[in-house]
Amino acid sequence: MEKVAHRSHLGQLFLWLLMIVELSLFYSACSAEIPVRKILNLGDCNPHVRLQKSHHNVVIDNGLIEVTIENPSGHVTGIKYMGMDNVLECGNPNSNRGYWDFVWDNSTFDKMETKHVKVIAHTDELVEISFTKNWDFRTDHGKTVPLNIDKRFIVRRGVPRVYMYGIFERQEDFPDAQMYQLRIVFKLKEDKFRFMAISDTRQGVMPRGEDRDNTRSQTLAFKEAVLMINPSNPQFRGEVDDKYQYSCENKDNKLHGWISDDDAVGFWIITPSNEFRTGGPHKQDLTSHVGPIALSMFVSTHYTGIDIDVTYKKGEAWRKAFGPVLIYLNSASSDDDCRKTLWNDAKRQLSEEIESWPYNFTRSEDLPHAGDRGEVCGQLLVRDRCVDEELMQAQSAFVGLAVPGNVGSWQTEGKGYQFWTETDYTGRFNIKNVRPGEYNLYAWVHGFIGDYKLDLNITIQPGNKVNLGTLIYDPPRNGHTLWEIGIPDRTAAEFFIPEPDPTFVNPLCLDAADKFRQYGLWDRYSDIYRHGDVVYTVGVSDYSRDWFFAHVLRNTGNITDLSTTTWQIKYNLQDVNEKGNYTLQLALAAASYAELQVAWTHLFLRGRAVIEVITPDSKFWYFLLSVFRRSFWHV
Repeated sequence: MEKVAHRSHLGQLFLWLLMIVELSLFYSACSAEIPVRKILNLGDCNPHVRLQKSHHNVVIDNGLIEVTIENPSGHVTGIKYMGMDNVLECGNPNSNRGYWDFVWDNSTFDKMETKHVKVIAHTDELVEISFTKNWDFRTDHGKTVPLNIDKRFIVRRGVPRVYMYGIFERQEDFPDAQMYQLRIVFKLKEDKFRFMAISDTRQGVMPRGEDRDNTRSQTLAFKEAVLMINPSNPQFRGEVDDKYQYSCENKDNKLHGWISDDDAVGFWIITPSNEFRTGGPHKQDLTSHVGPIALSMFVSTHYTGIDIDVTYKKGEAWRKAFGPVLIYLNSASSDDDCRKTLWNDAKRQLSEEIESWPYNFTRSEDLPHAGDRGEVCGQLLVRDRCVDEELMQAQSAFVGLAVPGNVGSWQTEGKGYQFWTETDYTGRFNIKNVRPGEYNLYAWVHGFIGDYKLDLNITIQPGNKVNLGTLIYDPPRNGHTLWEIGIPDRTAAEFFIPEPDPTFVNPLCLDAADKFRQYGLWDRYSDIYRHGDVVYTVGVSDYSRDWFFAHVLRNTGNITDLSTTTWQIKYNLQDVNEKGNYTLQLALAAASYAELQVAWTHLFLRGRAVIEVITPDSKFWYFLLSVFRRSFWHV
């Protein structure tokens, strides 16, 4: 018995030692992945989510963050985190800290104050609360945007995040309205949040809001752009600040925010999906800017004008959910490089949110979960026998689903949902998590001019997967390419982008990928081409050096008397088909309120013709112009 007992004790001891070794190895692995000293562990106690509701406020607290929302307006008045009693600017009124707003008829701002509060869910794991208002013609006509409003807030257990989404509805009898802009705005504590981060390359300490006042800065060509002349911090003297320099394409506008160096705390807006944004993946929009202000943009006419569909007619019912987006707060130990640590952790959190999309914890039927969505897959090939006799794989093409419309209509679509992806190296695509509904499939292929649209309405039902098989895009072409300037990729990145005027530099836009955002590059054209406009000789000139990235007006020194510019393309065809026609294909990456005139001069016939093209917005444009024999082009 003693021997058996002794072996039993030895076995138990060995088992305990083995468990200790395994636990040590597990702890070491976790520590190597995220050093404990860098991102602070705040979830030790992990209390349940608490809700307090009074006549004036609704407070949601999960032990990590405490969110205060004004009752019944739905304005966020406070977010308490770590040692900061409120990360929002307490000097602002309650209606000017964290809020939704709409810009509608006659550029009227409506902060969408609500009238009723309802608890949607209250468990130990989460609280979801709804702030609503139904539009009433008798009391609201001409005063507030004609919408039924439902603003939602969710706080979950054990995580320092606030999820926000909105459901907006127009009934058929609502009056006509134009709704230009929808967004969420957060105005942070000005004496704390001074470091802004939008991307890996656009980061830096920012001026204060007061530095943009006319006593400390000079307004430049438009009110949003100012030159710092007497800033509160001398390091900003001579720098330009312009909120449009911090814009991003929708496909990249997923993460941005601010850092308080004193507290080693980050405030981030994370957007895990673009399905509810308007204008497609390439539409640019605002992010964060001096204030400090952080925005979540859903609808806007920025960079497009009213060509994007923002008009709602009486008799047209409409309902759409925007979001969820989330506010993520993180903190680091102050003895580290907290900026890098907080930014990298925010990127990690973004990846986690994207992986979790669509969320399974929301309680609205307007936000279908993964099982209630569909999927579309296929393969896109390109047929262009002037390039290759074989079908070519559409590598890195953008393929998307949007409201049924014409070729390219997704660029100006403003009322429905869009779902986009990029093809792999074989041209295969898989568009996941598509809401039920009816769509057209659209695409464009890098290096090939024009737009693709599948001539088929695609109906998505919950849980189904649509396999479209092999799709073939035939780019517009009338013959072999004789010469080409640039790359059809919907950007002007390959052309000559000048260095900015040293007196108008924004240090956040020094990276090569962001240089085009520098202020005043349009005037650099007049500096560089003092004695004449662009003359491009095919076969001799290099478009990376000799073709200015934007066709701009010439600055004559009088802002009210800018002159048009005429660019020449010179070419010589050795073997001219006297009986054949030649075609100029013209693709514009973007244009705004522009008139383009194209003329050609024939060497043989000495004729001249002019074609005018009006381009009122910034979407991609494509044109075919017939010409004869060899020519000088004037653009």
